[in-house]
Amino acid sequence: MKITLPPQLDGTRDILEGNVSNVMIIGANGSGKSRFTERLVADAGDVPVFRMSSLTAIYGSTQPDRLPGSIDELYVEAADRSPFMRGDHHTQFERVMALLLLDEVLALLRHKHAGDSEVLEETCLDRVIKAWQDVFPESRILRESGRLIFSRSTDENTYSQMRLSDGEKAVLYIFGAAVLAPAGAIVAVDSPGMFLHPSIMGMIWDRVEAMRPDCTWVYTTHDLDFVASRMHPTVVWVRGYDAEAQSWDYAVLPAGTPLSDEVYTTIVGARKPVLFIEGDGTHSIDGKLYPLIFTNYTVRPLGSCNKVIEATRTFNDLNAFHHLDSHGIVDRDRRDTHEVGYLRKKGIFVPDVAEIENILMLEEVVRAVATYHGRNEHRVFERVRKAVINMFRGELKQQALMHTRHRVKRMVEYRIDGRFPNIDRLEEHMRDLVQTLRPRDTYNQLVRDFRGYADSGDYQSVLRVYNQKSMVPQSNVATMCGLRNNDAYVASIIDILSHDSPEADRIRRAVIRCFGINEEDAPAKVEGVDISEMD
Repeated sequence: MKITLPPQLDGTRDILEGNVSNVMIIGANGSGKSRFTERLVADAGDVPVFRMSSLTAIYGSTQPDRLPGSIDELYVEAADRSPFMRGDHHTQFERVMALLLLDEVLALLRHKHAGDSEVLEETCLDRVIKAWQDVFPESRILRESGRLIFSRSTDENTYSQMRLSDGEKAVLYIFGAAVLAPAGAIVAVDSPGMFLHPSIMGMIWDRVEAMRPDCTWVYTTHDLDFVASRMHPTVVWVRGYDAEAQSWDYAVLPAGTPLSDEVYTTIVGARKPVLFIEGDGTHSIDGKLYPLIFTNYTVRPLGSCNKVIEATRTFNDLNAFHHLDSHGIVDRDRRDTHEVGYLRKKGIFVPDVAEIENILMLEEVVRAVATYHGRNEHRVFERVRKAVINMFRGELKQQALMHTRHRVKRMVEYRIDGRFPNIDRLEEHMRDLVQTLRPRDTYNQLVRDFRGYADSGDYQSVLRVYNQKSMVPQSNVATMCGLRNNDAYVASIIDILSHDSPEADRIRRAVIRCFGINEEDAPAKVEGVDISEMD
């Protein structure tokens, strides 16, 4: 089947051809995706089109669906010509049930008049009941006196279709409408996840598509779980709508594009450049601090470092379709300069301190908080600097060992990933690995470097290599700034950044510099490299 998509802003139109079994129309609220689908339906030409909406079916619509072959049109035609059809059903849900029962009656009449046939033909209702009971194996549908009644296998009580839950009604409507759709139709489904529990949503639509392989299914949705449940979908991302020109800004995403939760929700909702960060948006320091530092970005917390890196890579792979600048932020942890440089070239901001807690301990941050609370910033910082360096000196060898372990691990991963023609070569390589890695030499050099930082009072270098989550409380920085405790110190930084003040500017500039971003170019360049040109 060939589907002509609505006009682009420049007047051109994309065409979907070949084996297109399902199409996903995605987009943010207000992007025009519903109008997009309506235009697709209007431009279908000679191909029959069939609309499905559980919300409309259950709760009704002010206007009947006038498309040829629609549920409303089928119902009106049946009520006009059949003495078995009542004409007072108002919702599409009720009309689907009535049409299924009419099909059942007509099938029985055909069977009676045929005379010589011993096998009853499978009716639309048979197919719906079989599909229903596959989804709800504990539920039964019974035919009784020209109506359907329902019961549970554990309960002898029966009830009518109107006593079903909205979710059960939605499933019944979906199966019923699917079998009544015209042959070879484009079936436009609005909000396919409406009323459905995520645990059964994919199963239901798998069954529907299997029941009607002759149809092409066009879903308008913003439900990621549903998009992920479809096999080989064609995804059309609607980004905007020009009402006057009746045209859309949209893109057909490449086949096989991985739409993870973070990437999907960002591309359909973002209006500013995107910044993926570690932590969560509620409890982590990252989620509270970075939106106040990188104010020109849409900041999305993802949890883990690996998720940030993968989401940034995937999002930037799609930049031909969304035209949004995207970056990530990960802690430096124990990465060396080569790892940091590699990540920055991939659009990942990496700070010149070990982790987020160390950003709170940057010299300018400590000074700004002290000044804001009326303390002598020079005296406060000197006391903080001595406290942090003394802490570091006490853990120097332990920190050097952790850095050594990280470097060895990374090198082993790299070396083991090499290609070996046989197991003998791999074993030989493994025997020589310790000698090649020389972990003790690495450790001894790090101890010397770290001791040099401590002896010279190199505070910035200590922050770069010192992984210590409890640095803020152990350094006593909060008390020295006139604050009650560690939480009050963090809250004070957030509060300062939330208002315009010289101290807010100092903190913001210090953090931006910490990421290797030139102040005058922030956030466009990192270490003199134009981020927009990074691969």
